[in-house]
Amino acid sequence: MTHTIYIDGEAGTTGLEIRERLEARTDLQLMLLGDRRRDVEARREALNSADAVILCLPDDAAKEAVSMIENDKVRVIDASTAYRVDPNWVYGFAEMDAGQREAIASSTRVSNPGCYPTGFIALMRPLVAAGIVPADHPVTVNAVSGYSGGGKQMIAEFEAAKESEGAASTAFRGYGLSLKHKHVPEMTKHTGLQQPVLFSPAVGNYRQGMLVEVPLHLVSLSQGASVESIHAALAAAYEGQRFVEVVDLAASEAMTGIEPEALNGTNTVRLHVFGDRNGGQVRLVAMLDNLGKGASGAAVQNLNIMLGLDEATGLR
Repeated sequence: MTHTIYIDGEAGTTGLEIRERLEARTDLQLMLLGDRRRDVEARREALNSADAVILCLPDDAAKEAVSMIENDKVRVIDASTAYRVDPNWVYGFAEMDAGQREAIASSTRVSNPGCYPTGFIALMRPLVAAGIVPADHPVTVNAVSGYSGGGKQMIAEFEAAKESEGAASTAFRGYGLSLKHKHVPEMTKHTGLQQPVLFSPAVGNYRQGMLVEVPLHLVSLSQGASVESIHAALAAAYEGQRFVEVVDLAASEAMTGIEPEALNGTNTVRLHVFGDRNGGQVRLVAMLDNLGKGASGAAVQNLNIMLGLDEATGLR
């Protein structure tokens, strides 16, 4: 059986990456509007006739597209932030919870996670669930992404600077200085934390790949929390998962550095626990491709699950 797929917003960064992952597949047929993609009626027809729709649009445009869908059999994956904390939509992080994959499979409305939240939730949710990190604990997350995470405008800025005679305008840029980043609600809700996380995002002068880091003081956690118990909770949470790796403690301890681009082109998120037992400190680090498991790869994984296919089809 061939499933028809419509990507609304296929010309954007995420849309192009999704299309690249899908167009070579023989089990799917992409509905491409070409020059008619700005034609409202052509879009409406595609939105209602496809087996599955993937929205790669700004929040308001995504909401508008959803309002145009009258066919209740159409399965929708939204890559914007519009529905990530909406109780009527299933959060599309299959590995997040024991029942999440089944919830995605049975839903017609799935919100694709953000890239930073994917790394943060992967690290923090199992620790809150295990009681190691108290739900009311004030949590800080520091993260850096390649400039592709900023969309076409940021990509153009960095790449134009690289092509000029001088160096790029910046090597590293912190942002989200208002402390009201749009990812904070989903990062807080889907970890089970009771107060908003303190999120410090940054962009580096490279195209894609990211590191998401959570620093913790063991003394501020539940009694008995240790480097080993934190690692064990993560390892147990993701045992048998194909796209979430928990690196062995010894392997992490042998590392002297960590690069954000190591998983580019994959749908994997890799989790590290770095600890100073004598100092009572831990650094939790998630590595992923912000355009892979952090966006397009996750959308394809969710699509496969929703269509009843092997969830790894078309992914690596």
